Amino acid sequence: MKIDIKDLSKIEFWAVSIIYGFAILMLISHGSQHNNAPYEFDAAKINFSYLSNYFMPGLFKYSILYFSFLLLNFCCLPPLYKKINTGINLSILLGVYLFSGLVLSITQTYSKAWLLVSYDNIDEAYNKIFFDGFTYAAWLILLISIYTALKKLIIYLVENDENISEKRMKLEIAFGAGFWFVGILVWLAIGVDFNAILCWTLVIASCTFMTIYGIYYMIPMLISQGKGFRSYLGKNILLTLVLSIPLGLIAFIISGWGELFPIVNAFHIPAQLLISTPLAWYIYKTRNATDEQIFSLKKELGKSDATLGFLKSQINPHFLFNALNTLYGTALQEKAERTGEGIQKLGDMMRFMLQENMQDKISLSRDIDYLNNYIELQKLRTSTTVDIIINTEIEEQFTDLKISPMLLIPFVENAFKHGISLQFPSHIKITLQTKANTLYFDVHNSIYLKADGDPEKLNSGIGLQNVKQRLSLLYPKKHELIIRESAKEFFIHLTLNLD
Repeated sequence: MKIDIKDLSKIEFWAVSIIYGFAILMLISHGSQHNNAPYEFDAAKINFSYLSNYFMPGLFKYSILYFSFLLLNFCCLPPLYKKINTGINLSILLGVYLFSGLVLSITQTYSKAWLLVSYDNIDEAYNKIFFDGFTYAAWLILLISIYTALKKLIIYLVENDENISEKRMKLEIAFGAGFWFVGILVWLAIGVDFNAILCWTLVIASCTFMTIYGIYYMIPMLISQGKGFRSYLGKNILLTLVLSIPLGLIAFIISGWGELFPIVNAFHIPAQLLISTPLAWYIYKTRNATDEQIFSLKKELGKSDATLGFLKSQINPHFLFNALNTLYGTALQEKAERTGEGIQKLGDMMRFMLQENMQDKISLSRDIDYLNNYIELQKLRTSTTVDIIINTEIEEQFTDLKISPMLLIPFVENAFKHGISLQFPSHIKITLQTKANTLYFDVHNSIYLKADGDPEKLNSGIGLQNVKQRLSLLYPKKHELIIRESAKEFFIHLTLNLD
């Protein structure tokens, strides 16, 4: 399976653009809440301006995040991972870091101006603000780099051939990690504190675990026991409640804030029951239905291959029987030159069938050689009868076109079988030509009913029926077969696209 990188890039571009637009709208919509000076400005006794201390710093901050992501994700990091133009791309990476750090630092001198009066001197305050700005820029570049590397990993897992179950599990883990990274980027852009990021991390990790556990263990086990969604939901509720205890403890130990225990579980429990549980069930049922459909298609394809092989095996003995009868009749009439010529042509044809007939595709010129040998062999049998007229207009091929072997011969064989009478005037006309990648093949012959004592009278043969089936299997929607029959004549026209 190949991923279209262009389509993925479009999705990324529009997703991050929508997030950027939403952030700008939030800035504008919250403007009315900042007409009064925030507490920090009042406490520091610094004048507050909505435009210079809130809107413009926020606009510059979100803009630098947006454009840094576009530049690094689409232009700089992909060739850097491939070691293409390493010096140039490292220079761009350094430039993005320095410019982003500078812009973020300057915006903080306005959005957090109260910090300027909390230090002993202005230089110390600026050092602290600029240090925080460049640290923020470093984290920004690190997270974008991890996101880009994670995206490459997902693409590799999708395109790499390995055990399908392991491949799917790795993909789901990678997608969960990717979703977590995107959330981290959003939270950093908004400026949330560490506890919110910790809560997000624990909830996403538990959701990813519960989804994968449900898909690969719990749901298959319940399905094998004949149980349905209700049983799965009940077990998932119990597991969610059990998991809430270690999650809350981890949050408390890392943060040291006791109130984070109930806050984490306030997000963990609804996320598991409303998102992970139905998502795992949906993925399992959809995937199971898809696997069953693929198995059914493979089974039908196997049947088609077996049928095609059987049809091919039927054609060869049938023709050899006719050819041997022809040589036998010729040998009775004349033992020398004509018999030798016939045996030589039959040898060429048998060599063709042994060496090339089992291939899926052969050169069109080789298939035409086989056709011409068959016609010449039949002419040996009918050459002593003046009332039999056989005209052929078969264009010599100098192209590289290929065709499935033994597709044309059944029509010619049918014409000689039913269109030739040694007692009455008979005619056969065969034309073959190609234009570009299209083959045009016509066979026009007279019809004579077999005598009542002829064993072939009730045997309609398998040739034409087989070739119809082969055409439908090998050239679906790439061929047109027209068959017309009257009381005295039979006509077929085949148009075949050999792309």
